[in-house]
Amino acid sequence: MAAGRGTSGHSRVRGVEGTILPPVVVPAAWQRPYLNVFKHFRVEEWKRSAREGDVAAFTDTRLKGTVYRIRGSIPGSSYLQLPRTGTQSLGLTGRYLYLLFRPMPRKHFVVHLDVTTEEKQVVRISFSTLFKEFKSTATWLQFPFVCGAAEGSARAPRHELLGDAPTDVRWTCLVLDLCSILSLYLNRHYSHLKSIKLCSSLLVKNICTSDLVFDPGMTFSEARQAELPCHGLAPMPREMAFPVPKGEKWHDLYDYIRFPSEGSKVPKDSIQKSCPGPVAGVQAPDNLIQQQPVALTSAVRDRLSLIQEITSPKAMPHRCPVIPKSIPEVHLTASRPPRAVPAGDQELEQNQKPHNVGDTGQSPAVSDGGIHVYAHQRSKRATRAVHTGSEESTSRKGPGPGVLPSRRAAACRRLLPDPILKLRMIIGFGGCSTKWALWAQNNTAVVYPCHAVIVTLQIHSRKQRFFIGHTDKVSALAFDGSSTLLASAQAGPRSIVRLWDFPTGNCLSMFKTHIHSLLSLSFSYSGAVLCGVGKDGHGKTMVVVWNTAQVTQSGEVAVLAKAHTDVDIQALKITSFDDTRMVSCGWDNIRLWRVRSGVLRSCPVDLGEYRSLEFTGLAFQEGHTAERERENHTFFVCSKSGHILEVDYQSVSVRSARRLLPAPFRDCQRLDKAGAGIAINSISISSHFCATGSEDGYLRLWPLDFSAVVAEAEQEAPVSCVCISPDGRRILCTTAAGYLGYLDLQSWDSNTLMRSHEASVLAFSTEGVWKRMATVSQDSTIRVWDLVSMQQLYDFTAAEGMPCAVAFHPTQQMLACGFDSGMVWTFSLATSSLLVEHKQHHTVITGLTFSPDGNFMFSSCLQGSLALYSCMAQKSHVLRVLGNVVARDAGSSPDMLVVSGDSHLLAFVGPSKYVVTVMEACSLDELLRVDISILGLNSTALDSAVGVCFAPVPRGELLVATSSNKILVLDAKTGRLVREVSPVHKLSCSSLALSKDGRYLLTAGDKVIKVWDYQMHSNINFQVYIGHSEPVRQVAFTPDQRHVISVGDAIFLWDLLAPPEERSPPAGLCSSESVPLLGPGKRNNGFSHAGGSWRNELGEGSSEKLKDASETPRQAVPLPLLSSPPCLDVSSVHQAGCQSIFSESDKEEEADLPGSSRMVVNGGKDASVLVVEPVRNEELIVVRPKERQESSRSPGISASEPRKETTGPKPQCSVRPDSYRHFTPRFKASVLPKSFLPPPAGSEVLKLKAVIGYNGNGRGNMVWNPDTGFFAYTCGCIIVVEDLHSGSQNHWLGHAEEISTLAGSHDAQVLASASGKRNGDSHCQICIWNVPDGLCTASLFHHETQVQAMAFSQDDRFLVTLGDYSDQTIALWNTYTYELMWSTCISEPVHDVAFSPFCHRELACVGKGAVMFWLLEQQGADVHLKVHCAPAPDVLGPVELTSLCYGADTLLYSGTNSGQICVWDTETNCCFMTWEADEGEIGVLVCRHNRLLSGSNTKRIRLWAVAAVQELRLKGPDASSDLVLLEHEIPLDGTIVSAAFDDSLEMGIVGTTAGTLWYINWTESTSIRLISGHKNKVTEVCFSPDETHCATCGEDGSVRIWSLGSMELVVQFQVLNQSCQCLAWKPHPVVVWGAENQHVVAGYSDGTIRVFSISRTEMELKMQPHAVALTAIAYSTDGEMILSGSKDGLVAVSSPRTGMTIHVLADHKGSPITALQCTTKQYQDFGVEGGELWLATSSDRRVSIWASNWLKDKCELLDWLSFPAPASPKGLDTLPPSLAAFCPWEHGTLVYVGFGRQKEALFYSLHKKQVVMKIPLPYFATSLSLSPAVRFMAVGFGARLLRLLRCPGEAQDYGGHDDTVHSCCFSPSGRRLLTASHSAVLLWELTGG
Repeated sequence: MAAGRGTSGHSRVRGVEGTILPPVVVPAAWQRPYLNVFKHFRVEEWKRSAREGDVAAFTDTRLKGTVYRIRGSIPGSSYLQLPRTGTQSLGLTGRYLYLLFRPMPRKHFVVHLDVTTEEKQVVRISFSTLFKEFKSTATWLQFPFVCGAAEGSARAPRHELLGDAPTDVRWTCLVLDLCSILSLYLNRHYSHLKSIKLCSSLLVKNICTSDLVFDPGMTFSEARQAELPCHGLAPMPREMAFPVPKGEKWHDLYDYIRFPSEGSKVPKDSIQKSCPGPVAGVQAPDNLIQQQPVALTSAVRDRLSLIQEITSPKAMPHRCPVIPKSIPEVHLTASRPPRAVPAGDQELEQNQKPHNVGDTGQSPAVSDGGIHVYAHQRSKRATRAVHTGSEESTSRKGPGPGVLPSRRAAACRRLLPDPILKLRMIIGFGGCSTKWALWAQNNTAVVYPCHAVIVTLQIHSRKQRFFIGHTDKVSALAFDGSSTLLASAQAGPRSIVRLWDFPTGNCLSMFKTHIHSLLSLSFSYSGAVLCGVGKDGHGKTMVVVWNTAQVTQSGEVAVLAKAHTDVDIQALKITSFDDTRMVSCGWDNIRLWRVRSGVLRSCPVDLGEYRSLEFTGLAFQEGHTAERERENHTFFVCSKSGHILEVDYQSVSVRSARRLLPAPFRDCQRLDKAGAGIAINSISISSHFCATGSEDGYLRLWPLDFSAVVAEAEQEAPVSCVCISPDGRRILCTTAAGYLGYLDLQSWDSNTLMRSHEASVLAFSTEGVWKRMATVSQDSTIRVWDLVSMQQLYDFTAAEGMPCAVAFHPTQQMLACGFDSGMVWTFSLATSSLLVEHKQHHTVITGLTFSPDGNFMFSSCLQGSLALYSCMAQKSHVLRVLGNVVARDAGSSPDMLVVSGDSHLLAFVGPSKYVVTVMEACSLDELLRVDISILGLNSTALDSAVGVCFAPVPRGELLVATSSNKILVLDAKTGRLVREVSPVHKLSCSSLALSKDGRYLLTAGDKVIKVWDYQMHSNINFQVYIGHSEPVRQVAFTPDQRHVISVGDAIFLWDLLAPPEERSPPAGLCSSESVPLLGPGKRNNGFSHAGGSWRNELGEGSSEKLKDASETPRQAVPLPLLSSPPCLDVSSVHQAGCQSIFSESDKEEEADLPGSSRMVVNGGKDASVLVVEPVRNEELIVVRPKERQESSRSPGISASEPRKETTGPKPQCSVRPDSYRHFTPRFKASVLPKSFLPPPAGSEVLKLKAVIGYNGNGRGNMVWNPDTGFFAYTCGCIIVVEDLHSGSQNHWLGHAEEISTLAGSHDAQVLASASGKRNGDSHCQICIWNVPDGLCTASLFHHETQVQAMAFSQDDRFLVTLGDYSDQTIALWNTYTYELMWSTCISEPVHDVAFSPFCHRELACVGKGAVMFWLLEQQGADVHLKVHCAPAPDVLGPVELTSLCYGADTLLYSGTNSGQICVWDTETNCCFMTWEADEGEIGVLVCRHNRLLSGSNTKRIRLWAVAAVQELRLKGPDASSDLVLLEHEIPLDGTIVSAAFDDSLEMGIVGTTAGTLWYINWTESTSIRLISGHKNKVTEVCFSPDETHCATCGEDGSVRIWSLGSMELVVQFQVLNQSCQCLAWKPHPVVVWGAENQHVVAGYSDGTIRVFSISRTEMELKMQPHAVALTAIAYSTDGEMILSGSKDGLVAVSSPRTGMTIHVLADHKGSPITALQCTTKQYQDFGVEGGELWLATSSDRRVSIWASNWLKDKCELLDWLSFPAPASPKGLDTLPPSLAAFCPWEHGTLVYVGFGRQKEALFYSLHKKQVVMKIPLPYFATSLSLSPAVRFMAVGFGARLLRLLRCPGEAQDYGGHDDTVHSCCFSPSGRRLLTASHSAVLLWELTGG
């Protein structure tokens, strides 16, 4: 079998004998002609290399140079490694690696080489004297190394030479051909050398890489005489050569080993010297000496058989091989004559269509079942086309060269039959629009688009034929006069036109239109001219005329003429009498067009009083009458107002006008009568009558004088298109609702051809008794279809919301449907009535299914609830409802909730998306939980489940599709992992289904369907099918298992072509004979003719090239890894959990293990906690915008007039672009009040000392100037200016909203910051700060929403600001006066902007698919900006350009959201080179000289060497990216959002979305946490008793300990998949206080309590006293007890010594606990025993006070308080919390705040049993803390304010928070205060009072 990769970086070029010839890898320029590795990386300095153990350098007198000695008893303990760390890469691209070394006698050595393939896979190549035999996996090759003895010594047998080195071992020059090794042994392509590791015991002189073959025994003069450099051979460079005394020969003194040897066609199983002479002598390369064959091991033979079976061509007739110049194009019909490619489209043709075979120009006749092998067109080598089918070609006569024996051929099997699916029918119409439907000339077929597929439907037999090839929705169709040529255009920015041979279905030509949105096509009657109209990239109307006269002979299409116009065009047609004349109509215009001398010109028709009409369609009165003079021709034009104008072509004037009126005005056809006309959308005219389609939903027939309506047919929606058949007997009609039908004029019958959903289909369900299918769609309809005829039976429209889930009852005529409102309805199809309406859910239904026996129904919703219904009666009723069991964050999928085939088990994703739960179906009793969140090495996030599916019952397996593109097959009873399939799709698998016989698995994803051999018996286990233009929502087998249905943009029905014997169920499965749902039809083994095609696995979604139906090759599946499957965290319901913790360093060490593919957690440990120990030794000028002036200038046009305001209208509606680089502010429900006034200067009691955190949600919100040391970043609405040496902070408070971005001037004297709109402002705020004194000198207001980016010009004269996607404006400011100089609106969102560092007049910005180059021209006070919009290269497809930076001289680099970096020439404004820089979006680019840094959402930064780019600029678009080298790579903890580096790009600071600022040193390859904080909301803060530290916890599951002296993070405790809700620090114990006794207790959302030791940085205790989330926690005053409150109102008292829960108090049950606090009391105070008093507060405004004696186990209720409140809160979305605390300075008094009749703080005396004082508050409190030392109370509000009250006394309000102040805490001394607002933590100091 043969296979090919259609989209790999290099094509697989096949030699005559079947081996894969490695592609030529072009090294970087600085690596030519060779690279001395030790010298380049300066190994002697040990900065870029690493050594371990006994590694030393000494001078060898014989070699006359430095030699490195590596020795040690264990090879792994002593080594020399390049580069220093495993995260870096050498990036050496040379094909040959030269190692000059000598093994130590009687010792062993090991050498490891890590090489990277073009598929981005790292393969380790190891050779050692320790290895006894060759071993191979997909990622590791192990070769035994056989040391050669000195010349003249006796040669032992090979098996005796294996082992340690002999005593007389010689210095050796080992040459490894890395390309050939990967090709021969792994069938992969070499990219570059990543790392080298030399392990003891050996001596090493040097290492070299090159693309040349060096012969050490040859001199330079001998090489020149033999002209060996022309053959890629050269003498050994002097610095790499061994010394040879005079009179001696090199090969007598040293060993030369080349592996594999030149000319070797089979792999060897060891590395050894094969001949004493040179391998590369003076002979030509074709005559090089070859090695003798070596006996192969079984491992080599097995891999060889597989590789040769895949790559070898099959037997051909014994003749001279034909070497074609291109790849053959194979069609299902007879071959056509060759065609030429027009000059303008050659590049497109080469990239997207294969050429004809060889020099003969004929295509071979190929059977339908053939396999076609394609090579990429970049390859310059000759190729052989190989064809293999299920039946052998009749030309075969016997085995030929390169054909394996049948015994080995059987080792490579594939999924049969091939293909296994055939597209039978598509239910759908339209896509881009519903106005295109055409009659074929034979009057028996109609042609219409269904999204990206063109369908031909026979109106009598209803059979469909498909035209496949478009990659986006079809926007226009056109026939020539004889219906032999069909033209089609696709929508989108890459608008492509295809010309089809309609009778055969072959694509004759495909070409670009240069029109972004092609709206209409028109063919001339002869088919020689094609005309199209659409919009160009700037939104202007464009008309293009093509010459198609030669398309049927040569495929040539040439542009005749094209023109731009400002008029609107709705319809355009070529006249019937002249191919060079056209007619168009549109809003207020009708124009005549003519092509003459290559120029397209037009003239308007004089419309007179009808000039203001909106014309929608036109038609000619006669058919094709070219023999008539044009003077006699007229045409008709219809309009939205009901007017029909008859236009005389000769006089270019209106001959007559009529207005069609609805029924009440039918007798008033004259234009002077009143009444609204019929809005006509389409018109069609025959020789006898006229047909119109109108907005009122009527198809009407009129006589040609329009005197009266002849007939009319009412439709359900506005009529989009009418078309009279060529014989005039039928009228085709389409509507906006997706209806397609025709009216038969002989019988006056209306015939429906197709009904379809108006929007994407979300889900479907089938049943086998009545053979029906139900679908739900985004058009809010529920439709029921007949599976036999595929006709619509029912159509339900619900007013309750959009249906999102549907399920058929398996035995009754009952249908269940779930809605986004949470409703679940059941319908009776027998009576067409609603049976039951269930209201158990309140949000989107995510899962809905029946048990196979029909007894039960299950539903789930987005809030996590699961409902069980009984369906034994027709009206179902609820049996049980469970809450919080289904994942809330997993989304909606048809496969989220499934039932086993025996109806016993129910499986779903939940309670989180990382867990799959199995329950007993009849009772919802939990049986099993499987945690599938395994952190893979190549993954940036935890793996989560996206769908589940049960296998047939006897197998007892459960399939889980995961977000990392895997399918896990689990044992449904034990949860054990049976096997794993990966990768399944490039993107996540959206649906999966298994056949009832367990043989075939269906998966959907990436807009494709895959059919898998479920048992994986074959080497090629799947087939891929395309056709959908949108993601496939669901795929499933029909009940009779003979068909497959897939839904998304439309409904696709496929025939399953598996033979009956393959569909028979396996043993143990019961089955019954089933009848096919669909009638018999011709089964075609070739899928292309059926309308689908299948596509390269590696190319899915990654190639933007357009493909014809026959151009989508299939390829083999890579062999699975030989490593063991991962261990999953499986827990049973009643199984007790064990606890332990592991550190982050442990995980990293495990990740570095050779062959490790994922983190495996020991089953005996609790892997939920990670311990991370980080390493880190005014005067104000307000400028507001002027009044805006209206402008007729359209967006995107260059501004050539001086202006200071917007030059175009703002977009009315904006959608956030697909780019993380674009800033989106975090949602906040609160605003800072307008009345807020800070305390007068000098009277502040509180002073902000420090801010903990960095806002990872900002973009470019960090500034660092390496020259001045100025360092600033944002946290919420605060700018933090930090001294990197001392760690001291200054805080600039000028914003009230979240700061989006910062920009610093080049002289570091000015900082600009931007934030959202203040409360009451209409524009967002930009502050200008004077850096030396930290004062805000100006505030700028212009942008309406958010500022996306800012930049200063190189001379700091100008500041440019960029609005976000809702604002879409760019503004230029004068930095001397900060006046707005110029502003304009942009039609598309823009992500980044930058000034040129070489010219202050040039700047650029990037956005959707383009770079805008701006040129600033200033004349006095007038500013002119000219713009040139340069589109991204077509090869990138529809991308977002997300980041940019200027490079050296005239270079500009831009990143994309698909991971490419584009290089632009700023002189020509053209992109001349792109390369794949990352797998994710590149949001940050920084360039310094010849180095470029990129940061992406794959959580890593990369450093590129771009020195050669400047030279490549001269090559233009032909420049190759091979010379761009990846120097280093550092992974970080989040998506990269900001970066600042020094001038050499050696060190800098990088910010991530995880809230971390990293110090980066590329020279040392180090990354150090500089600033860190919480990414999500901080839930609580507290101080340590000695006030040296503070603790914070957050929703991210972390507990962090901070040093108050340095404000650095000391330790972090991380719990995965949980939220930490509360924490408390253990108070001073009775015993002597010590560091070892510092503990923190934290409560989590799963009901657990964890106690952490600060000194030992470990978790000491884990308890679970609650079943729901904790909400409050506290220590007793002596630290011997832990009090915890939960969401259900229970209070638990637990002992941290024993881990036992002593008391559970249910007094507050039903209302969440909001506060717990303990204090001391006198033993007999309040008449009760005990030395401790504590309180509990719940959200229902109740407070309980308790007295406790923990030693006597006594806990007594002392008082119970209930505070009144209004019944209905006004103006509050959520109620504020109820909070209470003991008053430290008033013994026996507590303070209460919460919702009540008044906004106040109440002081309640426990002695007097009454409120003794009330303090009014401006708002309801959200947090409360009382100072233990002084009479101060801190209160936080939802209005972002912190109030400090002296009790009694005055109050002061403080800002600085950008959200609700939800937590505050005084230190034990009362001198410090911590406050938290979302993720920001602020530390305050009390300076007065």
